[in-house]
This record gives sequence, C-alpha cells and structure tokens, in this order.
Amino acid sequence: MGGVLSVYASVDLGGTNIACAVGDTSHSIATLGERGPEDVLARMVAAIQALVPQGARLEGVGVGVPGLLDGERRSTLFLPNLTTQWRGVPVAERLEKALGCPVRLLNDARLAALGELEFGVGRRVSDFVFLTLGTGIGGGVVLDGKLRLGPFGAAGELGHLTILPDGPPCGCGARGCLETLASATALRTAGLRLLQDGQAPRLREMVGGDEAAVSTETMARCGDAAIDAAIDKAARYLGIGIAQVVHTLHPQAIVLGGGLAKLGDRLFGPAREEMLRRVRMFPADEIEILASEAGENAALLGGFVLAERGVR
Repeated sequence: MGGVLSVYASVDLGGTNIACAVGDTSHSIATLGERGPEDVLARMVAAIQALVPQGARLEGVGVGVPGLLDGERRSTLFLPNLTTQWRGVPVAERLEKALGCPVRLLNDARLAALGELEFGVGRRVSDFVFLTLGTGIGGGVVLDGKLRLGPFGAAGELGHLTILPDGPPCGCGARGCLETLASATALRTAGLRLLQDGQAPRLREMVGGDEAAVSTETMARCGDAAIDAAIDKAARYLGIGIAQVVHTLHPQAIVLGGGLAKLGDRLFGPAREEMLRRVRMFPADEIEILASEAGENAALLGGFVLAERGVR
C-alpha cells in the first residue's frame, strides 16, 4: 500500500488577484481587498483547499505578501495597496489554524527572488539583484548564493531608491522614488498624459480611443515619437537605479522580472547604457542585465521553496 501523498502550497497575494498553487495545479481568485483581511484570508484558505488532492496531506504553505512583515515574519506590518494596510494582522497564525500545517510568510518581491535563485539565474550566478517591474517596483538581493533579508525581511526595497530628490510623491511617503518614475504604472500614466495631450495619435488609433486599453505593451508597439521618448526616459531612470545598486553591491547580474520586463531590449538597452555611463569607479561591462529565467511564476516557485524549507 502506498503512503499518504504529501503536498505543499504556494500563494502570491496581490492587490488585485491571489495566485495559488499546489503541486503543478494552480488558479487565481480576485483579492477583493476592500472586504478586509478576514474575508481575504478566508477565501485564500478555500482556494488552497480546493487544490489539495483528495486524501493528500498539506505539509506547508509559503505566502508572498505585498509589503512589510514583522521580525519573525509571522504577521503583516504594512501592506500599502490593501484596505486597512493590514497592520498587525497575524496572517501565518490564522492560516495555520485553518489549514492545519505550518505557514511561512515573505515579501512578494523577495519571494520571486527566491524563486529566481532556485529555478532561474541563481542556478549559475551566486550574486545577483532581482527587480520586479510591475504596478510598483520591488526587489531582492542574493549574495553568495543566499537571499539576504535584513530586519523585517525588508532588504531589497529597491523601488524606493531616490532618483529625483524633488520628484513625484511616492506611496511610501518619500518623493522621486524609482517606482514613481520607472514602474509599469508610471510609464502607463505618462502614456495616458501624452494621449490626452494629442501627442500619441498612433496609440489613440491602436486602442480605438479607449484609454482603458492603453498598456505598456501597446505603448511599445504604437510608434509615436513621444511615447518612444517616454519609454526611453523610464528605462534611463531604471538605469540610474541600477547604477546605485552596482555601486553598492557590484553583483554579477541584475535580473529584471514583472510585466514591464516584457519590453525586452526597449527597456534593457537604455537601462544598461545609463548604468555604464554612471558607473565609472570600476569596470562594469561584465555585469549582465538579464530577463528573469523563472518568468511569471517566479513568486509561486519561491513559495514552494519557502513552504518546504524556508529561507536559508
């Protein structure tokens, strides 16, 4: 007779959707964060339970959360994009009670970096910095083959590097942060402004005048000179941020993930040029700027690693 099947679950909690996976099966549900933490956690439990095969035993769950955690990574401190900001919510304890197994938490960007370490670039590079370019910008730092977390698991908040001291206000409370200038949200906002000002006629034609259809992908394809300049500007702001990282850590590689990274060379080329222009103290030619090899599933892959053995 065979033994009971043991499985692990991975969860990526986002401001819009919650992605859940057990083994090679996954699905996504709406976050509906406006209903508050209790409702979100209850639906998360139901989503996980629906994926566990009949008769299997759930051994552990790894959860990525979009914000800061307490020192023990057992509860949330500040999730800026969720209603109530989830201050002091004992997420791990409540999930453990409902699911009957250990639950570990990690910031979602650091979780994606963990996935990249185990299943992507980290298989051949021991020192790299991972940047997630999406609604905001998050990050993770891998040195000597280990994900470095620091207090609150906050090491790697690279989206809040100051690029323009008196730049746009950021949700973190500062101004001119990298994510206010080079995130997908920032780029799309710039595209909408150009569309409204009449400087993006090809983009307007492409989306049929529907502003909701404007995305970084449509911007990259439209061919408007003003839009191309906006993409180049965002890429160069990214390059400035990367230069700061290189000066501080001098990693072997910078790995870019998230939706905006799909722009490929349109983003990577100017970012690398700007980095090389600003890093003059030592040779930086051999520092690679790479697309994530773990891809869109980096965080979920990292969640399985977290669930099974934590961060070592």
